[in-house]
Amino acid sequence: MRVLGLDYGDRNIGVAVSDAFGWTAQGVEVLRRTSPERDMQRMQELVSEYDVTEIVLGLPKNMNGSIGPRAEMCMAFAEVLKQELNLPVQLWDERLSTAMVERTLIAADVSRKKRKQVVDKMAASVILQSYLDTKPK
Repeated sequence: MRVLGLDYGDRNIGVAVSDAFGWTAQGVEVLRRTSPERDMQRMQELVSEYDVTEIVLGLPKNMNGSIGPRAEMCMAFAEVLKQELNLPVQLWDERLSTAMVERTLIAADVSRKKRKQVVDKMAASVILQSYLDTKPK
């Protein structure tokens, strides 16, 4: 019973997965978006490979808590995931998750090129871990 965490973006989808107990999140990959069909095919592969029973999708709310165009796109993607994968999809507030990851990587003196390669995967891990931390153990 694993949970899949996603950081949905225009060009990439950061992917993380929980351990079997649902305690910790690990980054898996950064999916370079090509077409909705191929993206969904990869999502299906990940669900099967990791025996996923639930999906957590980052919801980029505005700082005042309102829903903007970016969040509406994520909500539409959540509906597609529910229909295509037949799994529950939880929308999770992801405000500042990417900024936090960027600051962490900069503090660790990671080059800009390397940061670009992992930031989405790490943001997915942060989103998923914050969700897992709210679950009773």
